[in-house]
Amino acid sequence: MKACSFLPAATQMIYDMNLQGDLYGVTFECSTESRKEKAIVVRCVLEDNNYTSDEIDKIFSSYKAQGKSLYYVEQERLEKAAPDVVFTQDVCEVCQIDTVCTASAVAQLPKVPELVALTPKNLKDVFDCAIQIATALGKEEAAYEYLSKLNARIDVVIDTLRKHKAPVRRVSLLEWIQPVYNCGHWIPYQIAFAGGIDMLSNPAGYSIVTDFDKIKRYNPEVLVIAPCGFETERAREELFMLEKQQGWEELQAVQNKQVYLADFDMFTQPSASTLVNGIEVLAALFHPEIFEIPAHLKHKAVNIYESVLV
Repeated sequence: MKACSFLPAATQMIYDMNLQGDLYGVTFECSTESRKEKAIVVRCVLEDNNYTSDEIDKIFSSYKAQGKSLYYVEQERLEKAAPDVVFTQDVCEVCQIDTVCTASAVAQLPKVPELVALTPKNLKDVFDCAIQIATALGKEEAAYEYLSKLNARIDVVIDTLRKHKAPVRRVSLLEWIQPVYNCGHWIPYQIAFAGGIDMLSNPAGYSIVTDFDKIKRYNPEVLVIAPCGFETERAREELFMLEKQQGWEELQAVQNKQVYLADFDMFTQPSASTLVNGIEVLAALFHPEIFEIPAHLKHKAVNIYESVLV
């Protein structure tokens, strides 16, 4: 079975389950390891450009108005890979190539592969995607072993919160800076597992533009900023856009110095494993008195008032 992955989350889960021997093509945004080992078959017009949040939003809106996609397929490389199955998605046409574009590309191949569209809405759906992937590759048992380990890690967080009778923290996680977007889909479930609640979020639904006045009225105890596609240092470059918002200094999270930047891959464009990473990191941000960020994840989040998270 030969596969191509048109989204980083699927690529990551394939590697997590040690099924990369069946993978022959990936995207420009997939892991460094996969890009070194596999052909890059999906590209993007935003690639290698350091656009601001606002510029990215405007470029996407312009392309969408013209009925065009930000993504394109390296057709010769895809034909050479000759996949039996292609993993794609229909969750977000900004983050990744969608099924419509994928279908158009594979229709030109001598042998049309099976398209497996991964369309998770909540956290359970993301875990189920691992089963979809492994099943499509004829190795379903690999998914159950993988998910068993991830569920055990979540159980540790939940049991620790219960043991310490930890109070639920009022939090807000932002998926974009300019314009400001709340969080949606599986992220509210991550927040809940970590001992928080985000009343501005949209569980199992799309994130939406959120007026900063709503954030002011909600007044979160903890604010996590994790723009899609941005790691912490990239997000820091645009933090000033939030800091200049009227009422920023009045937020409880700001006054208590509980504002964090976090790597996007623990929340958006996720795999099941990186979402569990996100739960563990959030638990430490919400309840530092009972959790520590695992050593291998300490670089994934930073308090904006500190050079490193401590």
